[in-house]
Amino acid sequence: MSRGLWFAAGAGAGIYAMVRGRRAAEVLTYDGLHDRLGALAVGARLFRDEVAQGRAEAEDAVRARLRAPSPPQISSPPDTPELAPRQQRGTP
Repeated sequence: MSRGLWFAAGAGAGIYAMVRGRRAAEVLTYDGLHDRLGALAVGARLFRDEVAQGRAEAEDAVRARLRAPSPPQISSPPDTPELAPRQQRGTP
């Protein structure tokens, strides 16, 4: 029984090492690095959004505590009228 146990332990360690090696090799490929950098960018964007939301909530809480008026809302400029299409050259 001892030999069977050692065989199973060795096979399990070999499979574990093979899977870990394959994952490490995949990380170092172009696609693997691209995926990791993409995930990092998504994480940074989510973190930035969470910080902005927390900052806005804290600002609202401070304004409510101080009974300060809320800042004026900034509206976007009105749409500019579209320019008339250019006339073709040579036609009146």
